[in-house]
Amino acid sequence: QVQLAESGGGLVQTGGSLRLSCATSGGTFSSLAMGWFRQAPGKEREFVAAISRSFGNIIYADSVKGRFTISRDNTKSTVYLQMSSLKPEDTGVYYCAAKTAGFHSISASSDEYPHWGQGTQVTVSS
Repeated sequence: QVQLAESGGGLVQTGGSLRLSCATSGGTFSSLAMGWFRQAPGKEREFVAAISRSFGNIIYADSVKGRFTISRDNTKSTVYLQMSSLKPEDTGVYYCAAKTAGFHSISASSDEYPHWGQGTQVTVSS
């Protein structure tokens, strides 16, 4: 069973940066496509970014393009989300998700990810 554990959340001022990490265990990381999602208070969970097994396919939500960068390190079984130029609307619980996938497969749909972490809180103060 794949297990995911996010870390790196916290409180930051507008314009600041944070790097989230998601460590995986219990599976073969190199066979997993990975995604980041977030949920703000009172709102539905939304897609943030995703990366394929092959590293070659990466997609972002329009709201974070140019500010966030997703990456993965297969030697550490970890996926990262580097967040810069943070805004108050980026506040929420950030979740890491994983799915067994084809080499170039990638998805922005939360329904396609069977494995989820517990989430890490990101709060951006104005």
